[in-house]
Amino acid sequence: MAKQKIIIYQVFTRLFGNRTNACKQNGTIAENGCGKMSFFSEDILKQIKDKGYTHIWYTGVIRHGSATDYSAHGIPHQHPAIVKGKAGSPYAITDYYDIDPDIADNVDNRMAEFERLVADSHRAGLKVIMDFVPNHVARQYKSVAKPNGVVDLGEDDDPTKAFDANNNFYYCVGNEFHPSFDLYAGEKEPYHENPAKATGNDHFDAWPSRNDWYETVKLNYGVDYCNPGGKSEHFDPVPDTWQKMLDILLYWSAKGVDGFRCDMAEMVTTAFWTWAIAKVKAAHPAMIFVAEVYNPWEYKHYVDAGFDYLYDKVGMYDTMRSVICGNCPTSQITTAWQWVDTINDHMLYFLENHDEQRIASDFFAGDGFRAYPALAVNVLMRSNPFMVYAGQEYGERGMDEEGFSGRDGRTTIFDYWTIPTLHRAFVTNSLTADEKNLARRYDRILQIANTEKSVGEGEFFDLMYVNEHLAQKQYAFLRKTEGEMLLVVANFAAEKVACKVNIPEHAFDFLKIPHAELAAVDLITGDKLKADLKKGSMVNVEVEATNCRILKFNLPMDTEIVFNEHNKEEFPPAHTAEHLLNQTMIRLFGCGRSVNAHIERKKSKMTFILDHKPSRKEEKAIEDRMNELIADDMPVRYEVVDRDNLPPGVSADRLPEDASNKVRLVCIGDYDVCPCIGKHVRSTSQIGKFVMLGTNWDEMKHAFRVRFKIV
Repeated sequence: MAKQKIIIYQVFTRLFGNRTNACKQNGTIAENGCGKMSFFSEDILKQIKDKGYTHIWYTGVIRHGSATDYSAHGIPHQHPAIVKGKAGSPYAITDYYDIDPDIADNVDNRMAEFERLVADSHRAGLKVIMDFVPNHVARQYKSVAKPNGVVDLGEDDDPTKAFDANNNFYYCVGNEFHPSFDLYAGEKEPYHENPAKATGNDHFDAWPSRNDWYETVKLNYGVDYCNPGGKSEHFDPVPDTWQKMLDILLYWSAKGVDGFRCDMAEMVTTAFWTWAIAKVKAAHPAMIFVAEVYNPWEYKHYVDAGFDYLYDKVGMYDTMRSVICGNCPTSQITTAWQWVDTINDHMLYFLENHDEQRIASDFFAGDGFRAYPALAVNVLMRSNPFMVYAGQEYGERGMDEEGFSGRDGRTTIFDYWTIPTLHRAFVTNSLTADEKNLARRYDRILQIANTEKSVGEGEFFDLMYVNEHLAQKQYAFLRKTEGEMLLVVANFAAEKVACKVNIPEHAFDFLKIPHAELAAVDLITGDKLKADLKKGSMVNVEVEATNCRILKFNLPMDTEIVFNEHNKEEFPPAHTAEHLLNQTMIRLFGCGRSVNAHIERKKSKMTFILDHKPSRKEEKAIEDRMNELIADDMPVRYEVVDRDNLPPGVSADRLPEDASNKVRLVCIGDYDVCPCIGKHVRSTSQIGKFVMLGTNWDEMKHAFRVRFKIV
C-alpha cells in the first residue's frame, strides 16, 4: 500500500454544523444559532473520510472570550469591550483546560462531549488536530477547569515589574489599560486593568489601537523585549510559562488528540519549542506539530526545533494566489518550491484557511473553479501535506457581512453565523449543480492523492525549465515511483490549450524512465492515449480551460537502469558542495580530487594532496570562490553514459568493481563533471553558504584537510 499523504480538513467547529440560518448581523447565539460537536455524527465523519481526508482540524474548540454569558455554569463572564464580535476570537483563550461551551449540547458536560468527538473521529479513520495558542491569552484569562494543583497563569506574577522571568505576563507598570476605543461597550462599568498588560502582537504599552490584538495579552517565555541593552533571554532556570504550557500540551495529548496546529509559533522563542516538543513526543511519539510561521528565513529553525510541518504561506500560497489571479507566470511556482527545497517535505500547502480570503470571493478569484488547477498542482506535486478549509470545495464565497470583521471575503471567526454552502451540503442537501461539480473535482484529486503510490512517496521532477512555452499559464511536472509515473499538466488559462510537453533527457536518467512508446490513462477522465517517450519527442496533451490532465503511465520495470547501492550519508547541499570543492581545489592548486571525504549535515571534512601548504590568503580564496560559485546558481543535472564511453577528463578509477555498466554523471554547469549516484540539489544557489571551519596540514604526507559546513 502506498504511503499515505496527509490531507487535512479544517472545520470551524461552531460554524460547520449550524442548523440555524437566520444570519442576523451581530446576532447573538440565541438569534443565529451555533454548530455543536454532536453534529459530527458517524455519517458526517464517514463522508469526510471518504472524500480522502486523513486528518480533521477542529478549529476553536478551547474556551475563549465570548459575549455570551455562561456565568450560571460557573464560567466567568467576559467584558464585551475586550471581545471581538459576539462569539469572540477563538485565539483569545480564557481557559486552556476547558472546551468552548458554545459547541456543547450540555454545557456542564462539554469535556465529555469533546472526548466523544475525538473517539468518534478515530473510529471513522480520521486523526484529530486542535489549536495550541502559545503566544497570547484573553485579557480576562481565568481557568475554572484546570486540574488540581495547577497554578493559574499570572496568579503568582509580580505586576510591579515590567519583566520578570518568573512572570507569565508583561506589565506596563504605572499605566492603566487605556486603548483608543470605548471600554464600556454597553456595560454599566468599563473594563478595568491596572497595570495594563502587553498585547499579543508585542505592543508593550497601555494604549493599543483596534488594529492591535487588544483582546489578548502576551505570554512571557523568559524573553525581555524591552531591555535597554537589547532583547535578552532568561532561560535558566526554565521559565514558569514553559512548564505551564508543556503541562497544557500533555493534558490534551492525553485526551487522544493527534496533532497541534500552533498559532503564531514564530512569536515564541524556538528554545521553548525545542524543549517542549521533545518532551511531548517522548510521551506521545506519533504526535504532529504544525507551525504557523511566516518568515521564510526562519523556517529551518522551526524544523530543527521539532516541528513536523510549517505553513507555506509566504511562498507557495502567495505564489498560487498570484498565478490564479493572473498576476504572475506559472514559472514562479518553480521558484516557490525551490526556495524551500531542502525542507519541502515539511511544508504544508493550502489555498484557503480561516485567516485568508475565500477563493470565490470578490477579493480573490471570484470563482472557485479558477483555483482547480492550483489544487491539482499543490496536492500532487509533492508528498508533503495539503489542507482544505471547509466550504472551499463547494466554492464558498465568504461575502457576508456578519459583524465585527465586515464584508472582507473571509468567513467570520468572531460571530455566530452560518456558512451557506456547508448548510446546503450538510443540513438541507440542496447544493447547486456548480457546487456539486466543484466538490466532485476536489474529491477526485484527493482520491488520486490517497491511492497513487507515486504521490505518497515518489520522486518529483519539475518540467518547466525545458518548457518555457508553457511558463505563463501552464505548469507541468512528473511524479514517479517504481513502475508508475504521473504526468500532470495544469492549465490556469481561461481557454483550452494544446500543450506540447518536452520531457528532457535528464528526467529519463534521474527517474529511470524507459525510452519507449507507452500507453497512458487520464486519471480524471479515463481517456487513453499513447505517448512516444523518447529523447527529443514531445507529449501532446490537450487541457480544458482552468483544468488539468493527470496521465498515468505503467512503466516496464525490466528496462530500468540499476545502479550499485549508495553507502554515503545523504545531505544534498553538502554533497553538492563536495563536488564544487573538488573542482575548485583542482583549479586553484593543480591537485587531484580529494583522497578521502566525510560529508555530513553538521560539518564535513575533505583531504587533498598538495605540493605546498596553502597560505591564509589562499585559504580565504577557497572560501570566497566557493561562495561565488554557489551564487552563480549553476544548474545541477544528470547524464547516464556507458562505462566505456566516459567523457574526457572523467575517470572510472574510483568506481566500485560491482558498478553497473551504466554510469551516472553529475554535471554542475560547465564547471564540474563527476561520476556519482548520490543526491544533490538542483542548482548551486540551493546549497546555502559555504563556511570554512578550519584546516590541517600534514607535512609528511603533504595532506591538506579542509573542514567546512553549509549554513
